[in-house]
Amino acid sequence: MDITRSSPAPVRVVAVPPEPEPEPADLTALPDPIAVEPLQTLPATTTATTATTSAITPTATTTTTDVRGRRGRPRPRDLLALLRPGQWVKNLAVVPLALLDTHPWGAAAFLRTGWAVLGFTLASALVYVVNDLADRERDRLHPVKRHRPIASGRVSPLAAVVLTGALALALTGWAVAGPAWQWWPTALYLALSLAYSQGLKHVPLVDAFIVATGFVLRLVQGALLIGAQMSEWLALCVFSLCLMLALGKRRHEMTAAGRAHRPALRGYTLAFLDHLVVLVAVLTAVSYVLYLRDDASLAAGASLVTLLSAPCAVFGLARYLQLLLVEEGGGNPVHVLFRDRATLVNAALWAVLVALALLLPQSPA
Repeated sequence: MDITRSSPAPVRVVAVPPEPEPEPADLTALPDPIAVEPLQTLPATTTATTATTSAITPTATTTTTDVRGRRGRPRPRDLLALLRPGQWVKNLAVVPLALLDTHPWGAAAFLRTGWAVLGFTLASALVYVVNDLADRERDRLHPVKRHRPIASGRVSPLAAVVLTGALALALTGWAVAGPAWQWWPTALYLALSLAYSQGLKHVPLVDAFIVATGFVLRLVQGALLIGAQMSEWLALCVFSLCLMLALGKRRHEMTAAGRAHRPALRGYTLAFLDHLVVLVAVLTAVSYVLYLRDDASLAAGASLVTLLSAPCAVFGLARYLQLLLVEEGGGNPVHVLFRDRATLVNAALWAVLVALALLLPQSPA
């Protein structure tokens, strides 16, 4: 019988483990054994600690409310970052290319070129805000894009909508104040960009081709306002170069964040993108050489200068491929191309050679 009396002891041991299952209950149960009757002063301290903890919790809520309050009142710096001023250099690099086929240069041509740059800067900024507004949930999953103003919460969606309306009004004023019916490349760019943000960006290959087409429309807008005849070889060179940069950006995104961030990446593989990038790089070099030979309005005797500029163009393409495929760069083509010393030196040398070929006296007709 003594054995049977000792058997309930293990039952008590078995009954003890269910108590630690809710771990917060253990923490709240800690003051109970401490609150012994001789130590009645301790509950005051516990109430003090609970008061301090309760005083801490409102601060956490106030910080969240402060963050929500900041979302309603974004800082000007965050609004400017939403417009991506670092990407405006694309307009400065593409739109003035229409001046290559304009001789002689004058103040009117430069003013109209600046007007075209202004229009596409407003249009591209509007597209950036719309894209960030539509992709804010997906950008939060990206290791780099989660720091964007809308995705990080520094700019609220309502503030982004208000900024979109202001940019749309400014762009409308730009179109009305400019020459009549010469704003259609910018309008087509907006239409393609809106279609891109609404769903075409999820279609493999189509997404990259739309991005490259936007840069060709920049070139067309500059040529229209200047009144120059645009070269087909130059348009093909710009299209293939920008397509190479767009494909390189997608390759970097695939290696950095996988395919979950951008649904269109499910239609790509690294090997497929590598083949496409090399193919488009070859097309860029060939179209550039053909533009220099057939359509460029160069000076008499500038064949040597143009011959020297071709290796600079090929070196620039090779350097980008090296940064993309060897050093795993290419996430931001603007930063890659304008922060690499070899690329900057090569671009400066190429610009000097092209300037010499353009500024030398023209041959008599």
